[in-house]
This record gives sequence, structure tokens and C-alpha cells, in this order.
Amino acid sequence: MLTRLWILAFSTLAAAVVAASAPVMAANDGVTRFFSASAADAAPAFDHRTWDELLAKYVVAGSDGVNRVDYEVWQNDDHQVLKGYVKALQAADPRQLNRDEQFAYWANLYNAKTIEIVLDHYPIDSIREISIGEGLLGFIKKSAGLGGPWKAKVVKVAGHELSLDDIEHQILRPIFNDPRVHYAVNCSSFGCPNLGQEAFTGAKLDTQLEAAAKAYVNDPRGFTVEGDTIKASSIYQWFQTDFGGSEEGVLDHARKYANDALESKLEGKKSIDSYFYDWSVNNIKRRS
Repeated sequence: MLTRLWILAFSTLAAAVVAASAPVMAANDGVTRFFSASAADAAPAFDHRTWDELLAKYVVAGSDGVNRVDYEVWQNDDHQVLKGYVKALQAADPRQLNRDEQFAYWANLYNAKTIEIVLDHYPIDSIREISIGEGLLGFIKKSAGLGGPWKAKVVKVAGHELSLDDIEHQILRPIFNDPRVHYAVNCSSFGCPNLGQEAFTGAKLDTQLEAAAKAYVNDPRGFTVEGDTIKASSIYQWFQTDFGGSEEGVLDHARKYANDALESKLEGKKSIDSYFYDWSVNNIKRRS
């Protein structure tokens, strides 16, 4: 009897784990409204030089187009420097920045905090091995490789406790309404668009986002076309609404950034055959 009850309980929890493993976009209009305010274009910018230096030091561009992170050396040498930068971001009020600086602020905060969390738990094979403050469910998710730190409240900005999901889905996506958000935030995984080798800044934002979009769309992690078969990153399935709301919309978006070779392969295509994603950590130790 106890065995059957345990199996039933485990099955219920397992179902919850699977349901919790997909990206969550629950509405929180209060957070969105609060952080929608911005300053004039001439407002001072946040100083991201520390993040700039850390990225230049520990993010290595691979010959295969994938940027890898030297987590082990970063953890040993500059873990506390990163923590100091994240604390400085939290001490600022992004509403005092102009719109482009705000985008840069939130994208840098998301990426820096993600790296900090990975370094706190390193060594790991996947960010989905991490679970923060979720009790038994978190333990099961972590054990099944279906966890992740995205729902935990991990930063406090202007009096608001925020999760990584809050930053992405309640601030960046609804406030800026720009599909290039998905090329700016990095989840420390090979399937994700690259973590850049420089910090986002308001002054260079559009150039940086355009380069990130082109790099991902034209990489096999974004789209792979073999004959008439199109495979696309799961990002374009999870967030299809941000890319035109349909597979045709996703492909129109892809053609916008495609190089000549990819554009030729996508010509006339209206549907995507399958989606894929690699959750293994984007570690410098993993080769192409």
C-alpha cells in the first residue's frame, strides 16, 4: 500500500516537473507597469565596464561560431568580482535610464546573474541541474535534469524581488516588444544564442542586437535545412508569438537575417518540421 502511494505521489510530482519545465510567461502587470518608466535620452548611462572586462576575459569565440565560457577559471579568479557587479546593478534604478540603456541594463543583469548562479553551483553539465528553493519538487526536477533557476527570486531592483523569468517575460519582452530580446539573454547553454564578448550598452545596442540575431539565425543552432526538411531552435516554438505568431512568421523573421546560402534554402518554405535545443552548459571544456 505504501509503495503504491509513493508511486502515485512520485507520478504526480513528475507530471508537475514536466509542466514546470517549459518557459513560463505568467502575467504580472504590476512589474511591467512599474519598470516601463524611462528617462530622457540624455540621461546618464550605467557603467558596465566591469562586465565588459569579465566577458572579454572569460568568453571565448569558437571556430564553430559558438561562444564558450571558461567557468572553472572564472569561478577561481573572479567570482567575487562578478558578484560585486551584480550588486551594483541591483543598487541602481533602471527607470532613471533612457530606453536603450534600460534594455542594456536588463540584458546585462540577466546574463550576469545567470553566470553567477552557474558559478555558485559549478561544476555542472547543464543549468537544468540547478534548483533554488523549491524543496522536494526542486530536488526531483534537478535529479531528472528538468530544473533551472528561472523562477526563483534572485535579484532585488528598485524594491522589487525579481526572478530571471520576471526580467525576461515581465520586463524585456512586454516593455520593449522586440524579438531580438531572445538573442540578448543567455541561459548558459549550447542551444542558446551566444553570450557576447562585450557588455550591451545603449550607445551600441541596435548594432549589437542585429549582429546577435544574424549570428544565431545563420548558425545550425538556429536553423538547419536539409533538402525540404527544416529544423529550428525550440526558441522559435516556445516564443512563436514574438516571431510573427506562426511558423510562416518565424521563417519570415529568419529570412530577414539569413545570409545568401540560408535564404536560398528557405525560399518558398512555410512550415518547420521539427524543433531542437541543447541544454548542455556552454563550457569551454566542450569542443565542437
